[in-house]
Amino acid sequence: MSKRSMSLFGFLAVMVLVLSAFVPFAPARADGGEVYYLNFKPEVAEIYTKIAEAYKAETGVTLKVVTAASGTYEQTLKSEIAKADAPVLFQINGPVGYAAWKQYCADLKDTELYKHLSDKSMAVTEGDGVYGLPYVVEGYGIIYNNAIMNKYFAMEGAKAKSMDEVKTFATLKAVVEDMTAKKDKLGIKGVFSSTSLKPGEDWRWQTHLANVPVFYEFRDNKIDLASDATNEIKFQYSDNYKNIFDLYINNSVTSSKLLGSKSVDDSMAEFALGQSAMVQNGNWAWGQISGVDGNTVKAEDVKFLPIYTGMAGEEKQSISVGTENFFAINAKAPAEKQKLAADFIYWLYSSKTGKGFVTNDLKFIAPFDTFAENEKPTDPLAKEVIRYMSTADLYNVAWNFVKFPSQTFKDNFGAALLKYAQGNMKWDDIKTQVVTDWKAESGR
Repeated sequence: MSKRSMSLFGFLAVMVLVLSAFVPFAPARADGGEVYYLNFKPEVAEIYTKIAEAYKAETGVTLKVVTAASGTYEQTLKSEIAKADAPVLFQINGPVGYAAWKQYCADLKDTELYKHLSDKSMAVTEGDGVYGLPYVVEGYGIIYNNAIMNKYFAMEGAKAKSMDEVKTFATLKAVVEDMTAKKDKLGIKGVFSSTSLKPGEDWRWQTHLANVPVFYEFRDNKIDLASDATNEIKFQYSDNYKNIFDLYINNSVTSSKLLGSKSVDDSMAEFALGQSAMVQNGNWAWGQISGVDGNTVKAEDVKFLPIYTGMAGEEKQSISVGTENFFAINAKAPAEKQKLAADFIYWLYSSKTGKGFVTNDLKFIAPFDTFAENEKPTDPLAKEVIRYMSTADLYNVAWNFVKFPSQTFKDNFGAALLKYAQGNMKWDDIKTQVVTDWKAESGR
């Protein structure tokens, strides 16, 4: 071989090494290997059939997917995990699920997928170990119509010049109350859409909004979410809840005395029709907004604001981003099967084929940095969730409502909120009820 040829060969070798550094990880073909995945979501069962076909074609590994019937996942997992051919890949619903299944949860801190988790604090951890990886996230906060807000900011005497200045409850309150005074000039019926307090329609308040003070209580008291310490709360930030709830009901499209007749659909329609400037809900609401007949809100004007309640340091608070869906790998499975499971979930969230399924078919907001901009969801609220997740100087309000003791507790709380809105219950009595019901329901 000539020196020129050797030089060219060396150059090509170096280029191969350089380029290979940018090639996404792909598991080696292992014909005959199998990953048994126990799926939690019946609504995506057919999609996983397609994913399994694609994975087999690309890697040679068989993906066996068994889907539990709706509402039976824990029961199915108990049955399947005891079999000789047990699931290698399964799901837990956060710290509570980990506490129940910890003996089966392998440490995932050295997996490729964990290395690409955008916010490591979202993983289920214990000590130095990582035992659950979130595979889809959702977010909720105060959705606002930026076109209406900009119309307000341009008015003489506006309490802020832009949404960039709205970073605390005090500023939000000043802006909202001034907008209420100017609602006719703004062309709105109220700043906030109706607070839906009709029985069965009150989950935004007795669960999502209630999560905010509970998050701060657990955080400030350093409560271990997997322990029995969550069986009681003081509702020590009940006044902060009252702050934002009062703001909602006193600056609304609908009189507070009539909120018992309002549904979530009513609330979202008011926003979609431009009757309100703000509404509390999650990223799933874009489908409701865009689907309303006569919708006047443009996609580019739909934005998120954190739910501020007057907590110290809240200018660094983000929207509430979380999930109840975490991958876990069976620690009792053979090491080679654990590796196959880890390879599969990384393929799903890093390969072009896998990411296509995640975004276009499963329609997940993925919490991993492996997705380029053109591979992420395109609806405006999903984009907002991603924007907040990538803002490193903000702290997330975790989904601690997974620790709420029961549906009965939430229903009772919702009913009490309606009585309060109608003037038939004092706030101190609500606080007492929340503390009492939480403890009683946790003991069942």
